[in-house]
Amino acid sequence: MPTLPWSTVDIPAPDAEAFVMASRFEVRSPADVPRFFLKSLAAWKQVKGAPGAYRASLVAQPLRRTFWTLSAWRDEDALRAYARTEPHKSIMVGLRPTMKDSVFVFWRVPASQLPLDWPEARRRLAERAARS
Repeated sequence: MPTLPWSTVDIPAPDAEAFVMASRFEVRSPADVPRFFLKSLAAWKQVKGAPGAYRASLVAQPLRRTFWTLSAWRDEDALRAYARTEPHKSIMVGLRPTMKDSVFVFWRVPASQLPLDWPEARRRLAERAARS
């Protein structure tokens, strides 16, 4: 399973709070996997220069057609600004027809708890999916 490990973008103040987003994407067809993966890499590159980004990680499970993201931000506004900025904005719109399922979850943690672990993010995503 290809994993892009936690990449530190910016280091928050020790007493800061981080806004966290975890996501799970499943594409409809195996034929959609290469395109989704390549677009994910473009978005990953964008995160590394995004104002307010603290850390990010990506897990790809191409044989399951599933992709996971986990990122920590200065605040919700920083995350939303990233999502509205190119190339992420066009990536979201362009990939929408290939999506079978997507789940998002958001929470806050003390920045001193970064980097987060994947089991916690997957647990939260599973709980969110079960409620949907």
